[in-house]
Amino acid sequence: MTNPLLDFSDLPLFDQILPEHVGPALDALIVQADTALVQVTAPDFPATWVDIARVLDVATENLGRAWGAVSHLNSVADTPEMRAAYNAALPAVTEFWARLGADERLYAKYKAIDVASLNTEQRQAHKNAMRNFVLSGAELIGSAKERFAKIQERQAELSQKFSENALDATQAFAYYATAEEVAGIPEDVLQTAREQAEAEGKAGYKLSLKMPSYLPVMQFAESSALREKLYRAYTTRASDQAPAEFSQYDNSAIIREILALRLEEAQLLSYRNFGEVSVVAKMAQSPEEVSAFLRDLARRARPYAEKDIADLRAFALETLNQPDPQPWDYAYIGEKLKEARYAFSEQEVKQYFTAPKVLTGLFKIVETLFEVSIREDSAPVWKPGVAFYRIERNGQLVGQFYLDQPARTGKRGGAWMDDVRARWLRPDTGVLQTPVAHLVCNFAEGVGGKPALLTHDDVTTLFHEFGHGLHHMLTQVNERDVSGISGVEWDAVELPSQFMENFCWEWDVLESMTAHVDTGEPLPRALFEKMLAAKNFQSGMQTLRQVEFSLFDMLLHTSHNPADDLMDLLNEVRKETAVISAPAYSRTAHTFSHIFSGGYAAGYYSYKWAEVLSADAYAAFEETAAAVQDANADQRKTTVTVETGRKYRQAILEAGGSRPAMESFKAFRGREPSIDALLRHQGMA
Repeated sequence: MTNPLLDFSDLPLFDQILPEHVGPALDALIVQADTALVQVTAPDFPATWVDIARVLDVATENLGRAWGAVSHLNSVADTPEMRAAYNAALPAVTEFWARLGADERLYAKYKAIDVASLNTEQRQAHKNAMRNFVLSGAELIGSAKERFAKIQERQAELSQKFSENALDATQAFAYYATAEEVAGIPEDVLQTAREQAEAEGKAGYKLSLKMPSYLPVMQFAESSALREKLYRAYTTRASDQAPAEFSQYDNSAIIREILALRLEEAQLLSYRNFGEVSVVAKMAQSPEEVSAFLRDLARRARPYAEKDIADLRAFALETLNQPDPQPWDYAYIGEKLKEARYAFSEQEVKQYFTAPKVLTGLFKIVETLFEVSIREDSAPVWKPGVAFYRIERNGQLVGQFYLDQPARTGKRGGAWMDDVRARWLRPDTGVLQTPVAHLVCNFAEGVGGKPALLTHDDVTTLFHEFGHGLHHMLTQVNERDVSGISGVEWDAVELPSQFMENFCWEWDVLESMTAHVDTGEPLPRALFEKMLAAKNFQSGMQTLRQVEFSLFDMLLHTSHNPADDLMDLLNEVRKETAVISAPAYSRTAHTFSHIFSGGYAAGYYSYKWAEVLSADAYAAFEETAAAVQDANADQRKTTVTVETGRKYRQAILEAGGSRPAMESFKAFRGREPSIDALLRHQGMA
């Protein structure tokens, strides 16, 4: 009773969870879930949706919530002790879920459920469950079934090790630069680097491979030699090309084994490759359709990308006296060209985006658009800087979320949204459980007593993750397995997140969420116009970069032999898509966490696929606002925007996974999506 992981009365007790709680809690919860499984699969147990949920789903939800809390702490507050506890529990947890998904008795019980007795939400959840049983090996028998379970356990172990290696390799590198080397790097970045060096008793400036340090070096450092040093370290992380002292983090063998296991898993399920398995639960119908989509997008983007690179090379030669720019030079050249062409710099813009003001502006647009209110709330948290909020509509609680913004040691890189619990009309108590989400970023902290400053890219990232959070929290679906993000096709799940990014380019939004860190003045309209003019700067190159990752991922899981060197495939894809040649030592695949430890295997294309949906969805707001021509234009635009927001909320966000994503999209737009809006938004129309 004193184990905080066994307390499901309210929110997780993050401030009390210790490594020694993990093993005992999960052992107990697996026993409870196993007991529930035996009960519902007994011959005399009624084959009804509600009866099964009341016993089994309640038990497995407890297990899932406890494991979710442990996994979350492992990602945001990694310590040797917590990592050891997580890894010790991982095999048993994986084994249980694999066994549950493949249990032929439970599969038979679900088959026996009278689908006609189910409501619309339950029917969709049942349909998904039947598909998932097959994909989990429930129809396999004998040694094939045993092997399938072993594959799941081994893949979980390897994915976790891949993630650990990527994190440890990133954290292991540090370079202490001199004052001469750091010329050009923004002062707030240097102040942090100087303080970190001083804290270790070192002279100079501590530079790392974490984004708040690495990216400003690549963009602003005048020293090409310094940029090359960090670029090489960054692109060889967790690989055989890293320095010998980091060889323990090499992910090469892990990647080969993961790919071999995925191929074997697919073949056990009678598919030719893992790409075919991946698309079963997605909007795309086949890997071939995905590859065709990506190559078509690459074809459309290439002329713009080739112009981008030609402009960079001409500017490097004529203005910077660099006749032969290298890969580590292009971010710096690009920043200089943008400054010259549009007369502003990212550093200038950054001064207006203080984290508290940005958050207030984000909340304001969400409150206006989706007719909710966001208030500060309280909950146990894992670090002092973590905030907690509640979302209400008409005084009623809709959802809650944790917000963890700053980068720090022990926190994996990137940004993500994850669920703590889902909305669910609980079958055991009849009480409506409200959804709770984690929103995690890795932004630079404030220095010199000033608030944290965000780049415009940081702001876009925050809006992106909040879009995921809204999808999870604003759902009105009462069936857990299809509420919020649950049950949504993976290549549609990025629609709400990418949709929210568009507001980061609206003057009315930016004006209200900016305040200069020193003067408090909002972003000047003239500076915004320069940003807008530069919005699609290098969009062709950026599109091809995403296509490169996506096509590599899909081909890796369809046509690649796991025993072969994946660099051969990556180089082929780069020849087809890239306009900048990567050095021979570059090993970006070795930290491609999305596909090797993040659930995007043969699914990274989802970002570009969903971008078509999100751009088209946002075009509805543009069209309704543009249609207003009367004397009260500003007031009318607000009204029609809220009306369109309500329609979007009801058709997309509130519906969650309770129906196919295409049905939700058509309910909002009245038609299937078109790529035209995406090309227009990115200046490639």
